[in-house]
Amino acid sequence: MPESHSQADLDGELAASLRLALLPGVGPRIRRALLDRFGTPQAVLSAAPSELREVQGVGTKLSLAIARAAAQIDAAAEVDLCRRQGIEILADCDERYPDVLGEIPDPPGVLFVRGSLLPADALAIAIVGTRHATPYGLRQAERLAGSLARAGLTIVSGLARGIDAAAHRGALAAGGRTLAVLGSGVLCIYPPEHGKLAEEVAGCGALISEAPPRAAPRGGMFPQRNRIISGLSLGVIVVEAGDRSGALITARHAMEQGREVFAVPGRVDDRTARGCHRLLRDGAKLVESADDVLEELGPLFTPTQREDGQVVHHPAELLLNELEQQVLAAIQTDATSIDEVVLESGLPVAQVLSTLSVLEMRRLVRRLSGAAVVRI
Repeated sequence: MPESHSQADLDGELAASLRLALLPGVGPRIRRALLDRFGTPQAVLSAAPSELREVQGVGTKLSLAIARAAAQIDAAAEVDLCRRQGIEILADCDERYPDVLGEIPDPPGVLFVRGSLLPADALAIAIVGTRHATPYGLRQAERLAGSLARAGLTIVSGLARGIDAAAHRGALAAGGRTLAVLGSGVLCIYPPEHGKLAEEVAGCGALISEAPPRAAPRGGMFPQRNRIISGLSLGVIVVEAGDRSGALITARHAMEQGREVFAVPGRVDDRTARGCHRLLRDGAKLVESADDVLEELGPLFTPTQREDGQVVHHPAELLLNELEQQVLAAIQTDATSIDEVVLESGLPVAQVLSTLSVLEMRRLVRRLSGAAVVRI
């Protein structure tokens, strides 16, 4: 861990968040219900069993386990393990916790991070799909991941066989960042043959889990982690998915979280394309290239600074050339006269006017009148 936690942390919010996260039987929905009732993890752990049982989903056995958690779950040992293994612990009260993930209805109380999360990772897109991918699907996942990574987006996936692995590899080959959300602990890589890939991801992004670091993979954890994949992302691209693919669960989470959903079409006689075609019939956006994604994504929750220093308000800005960026930088979020844009950008009037037309088409600015524009 980059910094040690004080004894006050271990006696306070971090310890309470950790104990609640490590408590068997407290999943994301029950945790949300407990916090809605009591306010903070500390208040949950201090509540009487009789009060805890008033929360839907909390029975006698679980209420007693929660009441005993402070005495029986060793948060300090977990913190010490993470410190020794270079794993960061991010509770949802931590300022470094991803803002975009905190917006979902049931965010994880604690994230274990092996690698690094950067502010620029707010510009992220998920690419998911079947474990039983065809050569076509693998090519498309790798191609899209590479193109989007080169444009400046972080690629999020689940480190699974098939499409997920191709997405991570595409981002890495392009020299981009990628995040892998695991259905196991970050020290227990699954599938085991992805150990080397996991190390590469941690070196150019992060391995992330809400499970404790040494947790073995469990079937129920994989559908549950899918809400984090979509929650970390501005949108989800599905590349090849059968009728019952876990990728469709991620797409459903994305819809519920207000994220964009995209799908890559496949052959009509290929069963791995059925899920994608169903998503397209239900309103998902068809994807052929990275531009299709960048043009469709909405404004960011908060402006994000990239590693090169550029402050991005909207993913479509990543499509702009240098001249278009220059004109956009001269436009404010309140009314800006075209004369001001010309003066600020230092460009000829004709060039500014033609560039404004491009920015309007990309839905980055809006004309207020013939003589004024505003940044959207």
